[in-house]
Amino acid sequence: MFFSGISDEAGQAIETQIRAHRELGWTRLELRCVDGVNLTLLPDDQFDHVYGAVTEAGMTVSCFSSAVANWARPITCDAQIDINDLRGAIPRMHRFGTKFIRVMSYPNDKDHPLSDKDWRDEAIRRMKTLARMAEDGGIILAHENCSGWGGLSADNSNVLLGEVNSPALKVVFDTGNPVTYGQDAWEYYQKVRNDIVYVHIKDATKIDGVDHYTFCGDGNGCVRKIVGDLLATGYDGGFSIEPHLAAIIHTGASTTDTDQLYQSYTDYGRRLMALVDAVKPK
Repeated sequence: MFFSGISDEAGQAIETQIRAHRELGWTRLELRCVDGVNLTLLPDDQFDHVYGAVTEAGMTVSCFSSAVANWARPITCDAQIDINDLRGAIPRMHRFGTKFIRVMSYPNDKDHPLSDKDWRDEAIRRMKTLARMAEDGGIILAHENCSGWGGLSADNSNVLLGEVNSPALKVVFDTGNPVTYGQDAWEYYQKVRNDIVYVHIKDATKIDGVDHYTFCGDGNGCVRKIVGDLLATGYDGGFSIEPHLAAIIHTGASTTDTDQLYQSYTDYGRRLMALVDAVKPK
């Protein structure tokens, strides 16, 4: 088992992201955005800078937190966008020695929605294409229980993986997302447990229909119970924090106080380490 985190929630610059992980004593980062640009879309010279900074710090990248099939790319978007994105990401993953790339499975188009069947069929068709690319590239698509057809329910997630039928499509389970989508985190987790290869740690409560993000273990994401069960059943992958306390990337909500951003991230990391220590089998 190891700790990591979606490090742009500590700060935009790669140097700040590295510093936060060093302070926590962690040697892995989950990279999403650097200076506001997703890692898969950075120009080559900027990617080279990120690669150099991370490797010179003696760190590795646990996951590429990509935009492939995510909340900003509805099922009606041009499928070639994600094909190109993944094609460009694979050699960068090889360079870092990174196995996982986080993906979703296409939200429906809110302005021009497809029927439930057409949405399902098209999401599966597109994910088959991406999974074959991942197989050929020797990497794994980690499908998050988030925005997209496969994230609507644990059953949908299992159908998606079953229909795609690829060793290159697995699950990254986010403990906080079920709260956002009105699901039971523990029930969802139990149904997808066998395919979980990576875990995002987030927690939240919903008050009057509004998400309120909390420190891990303080919300309704069943974080303690899920982490304890994972460790008791042999999970040896990553626990990657996505605090959402001072920065919520997908909504554009982020504090302008860089010290608050950094401190909330490192505080969250310490809280997770304490939680893991409390629930791990003795």
